Amino acid sequence: MDGTTTLLIVGGLVVLGVGAVAVLGFLRASGAARERRAAAIERELADARRQADQIRAAAEEQAGRRTREAEERLARRQAEAEAAQAAAHGRLAERLAELERREERLAERERRLDGESRHLADVQRRAEERAAALDERERDLSHQEDQRRAVLEATAAMTAEEARAELVAAVQNQAKREAALLVRDIEKDARKNGEARARKIITLAIQRLATEQTTESVVSVVHLPGDDMKGRIIGREGRNIRAFETVTGVNLIIDDTPEAVLLSCFDPVRREVARLTLEKLVLDGRIHPHRIEEVYEASRAEVDQLCVRAGEDALVDVGLTDMHPELVTLLGQLRYRTSYGQNVLKHLVESAHLAGMMASELGMDRQLMKRCALLHDIGKALTHEIEGSHALIGAEIARRYGESEDVVHAIEAHHNEVEVRTVEAVLTQAADAISGGRPGARRESLEAYVERLQRLEEIAMANEGVRKVFAMQAGREVRVMVKPEEVDDVQAQVIARDIAKRVEEELTYPGQIRVTVVRESRATETAR
Repeated sequence: MDGTTTLLIVGGLVVLGVGAVAVLGFLRASGAARERRAAAIERELADARRQADQIRAAAEEQAGRRTREAEERLARRQAEAEAAQAAAHGRLAERLAELERREERLAERERRLDGESRHLADVQRRAEERAAALDERERDLSHQEDQRRAVLEATAAMTAEEARAELVAAVQNQAKREAALLVRDIEKDARKNGEARARKIITLAIQRLATEQTTESVVSVVHLPGDDMKGRIIGREGRNIRAFETVTGVNLIIDDTPEAVLLSCFDPVRREVARLTLEKLVLDGRIHPHRIEEVYEASRAEVDQLCVRAGEDALVDVGLTDMHPELVTLLGQLRYRTSYGQNVLKHLVESAHLAGMMASELGMDRQLMKRCALLHDIGKALTHEIEGSHALIGAEIARRYGESEDVVHAIEAHHNEVEVRTVEAVLTQAADAISGGRPGARRESLEAYVERLQRLEEIAMANEGVRKVFAMQAGREVRVMVKPEEVDDVQAQVIARDIAKRVEEELTYPGQIRVTVVRESRATETAR
């Protein structure tokens, strides 16, 4: 082997060594990369395990919180149920106590009726005795008259017919005088006892009834969250306020009142619908013409539902059942009606309570009287749709929906448009007058008040022998001064009765008006 070959062999070995070293270095680098990737994968797995643990812990915490919330809600509901049960037990106890009180009152009334029955029996016995005495006196008078006729025929220079005519004239004049005096005494006694009894019944009813004494106005106030809302209500160039007034038919008044606007309208139903509409618009914040129309329709439907609910609540308050649904709806519509500032539905409920209490005192049907009083102004719900008096309209409506004739007559006669024929109608009139005449129930315009006073004075001055007339106590009393030389005591009583009758026929007023005729007698002498 020569040197060249040796060099080639050595060079090949060197190359093989270098390649082996390179291969070993590559293998060593690949192993390190795999180790790094494995370490990275292990770290990712560790991160994934931590995230899974965190998610599991959050889920467990959320489940525990929901469980606690569910337990708290369950505890609150249990507490509410226990409170409702306790309230129901309380109401039941109050109802039982009220029933016991009613039983005691019924027992007391039975005892009072027994006493009155015995008193009536005594009165009847005394009346029979008095009748027997009157018969005996009549026989005596007849015998005396026969004797007087015989004496006259014997002593007078006249025939029996002439004596009879003279006697009849004298007896007739005396009888007229005695009859007038007797009528006055009987009326005085009846008025004294009747007024005392009626005053007692009415006073008890008024004292037992506690009700509001405020009148309603034609203006509603809507409170705003801030004064900046007024600009949004007005809208650009006033388009929102014009749209609101056009849709609702109610005047919207925006003045310097802080955080408030006024709604003015004489129709209370329209005013209530407008109030609900404006409150919803303010709460929503979106105020534009199209939105106003949508909210107005929704508010009108809501008011209709409130009217039906008001009628049902009135029946529950009064304690009546079995009434036609149409009558209930008409009653609810009266929730937003007023009469001289007095809410008509509240007036009907108040009148029903008064009539029921007076009926109990008189031993009458309490439920029937409540029904008569509750429905006596039902015609006011339709007076804008049907022509005629609300009393006659209400009577026709009640008859159409199956109410009894007693109820129908009480409705049609409560303003004397039909002659009163039943006690129920009289008590309905009394309950209506008490509810409308109590202080604060109604308001009266100055013009109507002055006109009523003037008419009272004119009616009183129209009688002969009247000197002066004074309307006192806001027109609740009229004092008439008569000329004593022209009017005697009997004629003064006749004048008072005539004035009271004309006032009843020609004037409309709540409550009653007292007529007092004063006759002054003077004796004058001159000392010389």
